[in-house]
Amino acid sequence: MDQKINDLYKEYTKGRMDRREFFKKLAVLTGGSAAAIALLPLLENNHANADMVAEDDPQLQTDLIKYPGATGEVRAYMARPKGMDKVPGVIIIQENKGLQPHIKDVARRMAKEGFLSIAPDALSPLGGTPEDVNQARSLMKKLDNQSTIKNFSAAVQYLKTNPLTTGKVGCTGFCWGGGMTNQVAVNSPDLSAAAPYYGRQPEAQDVAKIKASVLAHYAGNDAKVNSGIAAFEEALKKASVDYRIFIYEGASHGFNNDSNTSRYHKEAAQLAWKRTVAFFKEKLKT
Repeated sequence: MDQKINDLYKEYTKGRMDRREFFKKLAVLTGGSAAAIALLPLLENNHANADMVAEDDPQLQTDLIKYPGATGEVRAYMARPKGMDKVPGVIIIQENKGLQPHIKDVARRMAKEGFLSIAPDALSPLGGTPEDVNQARSLMKKLDNQSTIKNFSAAVQYLKTNPLTTGKVGCTGFCWGGGMTNQVAVNSPDLSAAAPYYGRQPEAQDVAKIKASVLAHYAGNDAKVNSGIAAFEEALKKASVDYRIFIYEGASHGFNNDSNTSRYHKEAAQLAWKRTVAFFKEKLKT
């Protein structure tokens, strides 16, 4: 959905315009009143599902930070619990649309579980994620893959040495970010735990480099990504990597994204999240 439409709806729900003004502007963005009427229920549903942890949650401290990466400073969104001593760090890796509000919300959800979480902006080398989602998606295709892997791997060192953390670091990501989570595991021996969601698997010969424990989530209806599971599992076994793989039948690729009603699968998302949080608590807090 166009980010301008989402932003307009947020302005409306915050009371910054009345319903007549909102509907008039929505009609302009969608091309007419009929389209606006048809879209409104979807907007309301998205709003009900998204932003599970408010931006101004009193239990959290949120900041925009920068850390050194291979291409220069990498921008990131940070969320951490207030009033706690040092806590483990968790990297949250975006989908293929840049650092969107949903991913920032996931970072806040992780912080509510007792972790210092950062969501790096993969598009930092290109000026950061633009407001237009379609533009962000196009820019993602221009990223240099190896430099991007190094930028996310640098986040491991940033969290490991951060005075606010215990030094233990986990990583999770979704879709494009799931594949990138696997690459961080391959390239970061200091990573303790990796939880990729429906991500492209690393090359079999690279799996032996993984020192982290792995918890991999896959959708049952995701033939393209799932075609790599067998070889990945075989390589994990051969390398004696501590791993667990879960496949969520009935769910499709992207099932965790509750801001996308066409893909969101509530039962699978909640179960996978429960498992991810328990996994990080087991591997990072003990």
